[in-house]
Amino acid sequence: MKVLYATSEALPYAASGGLADVAGSLPYAVRIRLIACRVVLPLYEDVPSELRQGMKLITSLSVPVSWRRQYCGVYEANHNGVIYYLLDNQYYFKRPGLYGHYDDAERFAFFSRAVLEMLDYIDFKPDIVHANDWQCALVPVYYNLFYKQRQGFEKIKTVYTIHNIQYQGKYGHEILEDVFGISQEAKSVVELNGVINLMKGGIDAADKVTTVSPTYSKEILDPWFAHGLDEVLRDRQWKLQGILNGIDTDANNPETDTLIWSNYSAEDLSGKAVNKTKLQERLGLPLNREVPIVSMVTRLASHKGLDLVEAALEKLLSEDIQFVVLGSGDWIYEEFMREMQIRFPQKMRFCSGFIPELAHKIYAGSDIFLMPSKSEPCGLAQMIACRYGTVPIVRETGGLKDSISDCGDGGGIGFTFKTYDETDMSNAIHRALKAYGDKQFWQELIGRCMAADFSWGRSANQYIRLYRSMLKEKS
Repeated sequence: MKVLYATSEALPYAASGGLADVAGSLPYAVRIRLIACRVVLPLYEDVPSELRQGMKLITSLSVPVSWRRQYCGVYEANHNGVIYYLLDNQYYFKRPGLYGHYDDAERFAFFSRAVLEMLDYIDFKPDIVHANDWQCALVPVYYNLFYKQRQGFEKIKTVYTIHNIQYQGKYGHEILEDVFGISQEAKSVVELNGVINLMKGGIDAADKVTTVSPTYSKEILDPWFAHGLDEVLRDRQWKLQGILNGIDTDANNPETDTLIWSNYSAEDLSGKAVNKTKLQERLGLPLNREVPIVSMVTRLASHKGLDLVEAALEKLLSEDIQFVVLGSGDWIYEEFMREMQIRFPQKMRFCSGFIPELAHKIYAGSDIFLMPSKSEPCGLAQMIACRYGTVPIVRETGGLKDSISDCGDGGGIGFTFKTYDETDMSNAIHRALKAYGDKQFWQELIGRCMAADFSWGRSANQYIRLYRSMLKEKS
């Protein structure tokens, strides 16, 4: 079985968010399970020069983009044993940044078409093409329209993964034929509510659709979560499956992490106590190993639960705690965090921006990690927190619900609350603070957190089962 993983970003070559983490980890986890898996992405200007040195041009071709044809250079690179194809076109990709350009529709129409066109030119004939998010949604659409009947392409199956349903790739009808090269007769595949919706097209055209957690796959059948795609998904529920993402357990390993002050393990937590003291020193907080540090590493946006934090924080800071926030985002939340730091200088620290080195230190030095999201397709921070023995408090939504179970029954690995409500969140925090006072219980809870399996191996096995089931199905 051969799998081609089509993505608009992948570590270590280009990244803007969680998709790059997935595309940099899942194909590797699939490959080491003896499944041939390769990755294809655009060759952006942002690809670091040191990584370009390891690339070689293997072929060039002409790609149809509606009525015109565009050059495409196919470069090959090897990272951790995984073959990456990086598709070059300087007109589309020699510019700073991955997204947000006026012609993104045309850029990713070119890329999606080039993914399929290059299959005649490379030594890799996939059984499965796995496309991701709206930027690659046209891959299964174009396959059905232009390639399915072509010799050598007939048996290919397509998977389409929704990482965040909020970003759908919506455009006006005026570019349907001129940019996407889709005829008026075929427009129903990509049309929804009077506009072109590329994600809708991917859902409609792919053989299977996946999301990044089982709960999220159910939530997006509801208008509250689906951003207008609920009816489309309900009609195609038979092809929808949720598979929880994993994390890089090597990069997030307190036993070997070079970014933290002192390494430690579940068997010997003395290093975690050192990290806590050093974190307090770095942030200028009072040195006190007994006071619990509650932390957040997050984008400051409403869907991350920041309005709940805003409503509860003043009262929470009356408790005997320290509260640390690392992140950036909406100005109103940044200003609120700065104001609270001024008002509670002995208890509160806000670090603006995203600083990976500091994030690792916060995971290692904190006791409790707060993640009260309104919606969360998967979430990685709660898994990383567990890896470092920092007990998570989460709302039961999306991947948070699938990854963190409440410890109230004696077997869970965190504290959860159901309703998106400030009182419910505060109750969960107070349960955690009370439990923190029971040292034996807390040590056992940390042990369960650190023993939880959030590796990509678990996810890869589920994807491999999905791929194999698809190949057994008749076309």
